[in-house]
Amino acid sequence: MADEHLDDNDTFEDAPAVAEAGEAPVQYGVGPFSIREVALGGVWLVAFIVSFFSISTVRFDSVWTSGLWWILTIGLPTVAVFLIGLRRLSPQGIRCVGSLGIDQFASVAFSVSTVVWITYIWETVAFAIDNGVWARSWVIWVEGVLMLAGVVLTVFAPFLPVLGEDFRLRPEIVAHRNARPLRPIAPRPPRPPRPAAPHDAVVPYGAMGAPVDTANPYGSPYGSAYGAAPAGDQAWSDDQGALTVPVGHYGTDAQPVDHHAEHNAGHNAENSFDPAADHTAERTAAYSTPAAESARHQAFWALAPEERLVVDEAGVPHWTIGPTAWALVIEDRGDVFVMRHEDGRIGYLHDVSDITRG
Repeated sequence: MADEHLDDNDTFEDAPAVAEAGEAPVQYGVGPFSIREVALGGVWLVAFIVSFFSISTVRFDSVWTSGLWWILTIGLPTVAVFLIGLRRLSPQGIRCVGSLGIDQFASVAFSVSTVVWITYIWETVAFAIDNGVWARSWVIWVEGVLMLAGVVLTVFAPFLPVLGEDFRLRPEIVAHRNARPLRPIAPRPPRPPRPAAPHDAVVPYGAMGAPVDTANPYGSPYGSAYGAAPAGDQAWSDDQGALTVPVGHYGTDAQPVDHHAEHNAGHNAENSFDPAADHTAERTAAYSTPAAESARHQAFWALAPEERLVVDEAGVPHWTIGPTAWALVIEDRGDVFVMRHEDGRIGYLHDVSDITRG
């Protein structure tokens, strides 16, 4: 096998596909190109020249003036032949197109072009049968035959006795990474179970996964990025037992009625005889601090005199409130209101001036 191209007693199928080092026989061709490559280049050259003729019998209309059809009809074969020639002239140059080798890309290019030209032929014959007029010229027939010859020289060449010698006894190299066997896929390990939450923990709506303040179920799940205002600066009643009455759409204007304040007044009157004034002051301070903290988290309805933006922690607008609808405030921080949208979103209102509370 080292001295002859193929032994007379060997068939084409019995020839080895890969040659060992120094055992590949001499392959003759035309200059630096093999017989198959020269034949493929000749087919492409004729097809390229014919493509400038009109494919229509009504007006001049070649594939180069028919939109983007030139890409599939003659563009892809042109690129394929150019890469085949470049591979011979520069062996260390481009060896693949994506995951396709040069010969694989040429097979795809000529196959696609053949399908397009056969489609032209099919439509022309169908139109001639229906109307008796040939709307396209001889160009589609010539191009169809030439592209079909290109398919033979690329797709079926490895199986033909003479043209297949171009593919036999090629040196073996490492395949492109996209052409290598796939890596095995291992099943993903199961996630560890989440620790069970305490039964007495209250998770606010829309705050799954966030730290939960069980003493304040109406607090913001996003923390206090804007800070908390002192209870003394609140314009709202510092009492948890305040009764709110909506205004506007829900009824006439009314002020909050502080029942707990009335109860404290009566309670102080009943204990006015207590001589331990210091002890009474301590008890009053002990009760007033939780009440002020609770009032800050007391939810109420708010009505803005004009449209105002409600933003998130980063200052990105979320939605707007205005004089046409009441908005729910879940926390009063003095100069910032923590708002809750009807779909559960949490936002912050910075302009709290002239807000009507309900």
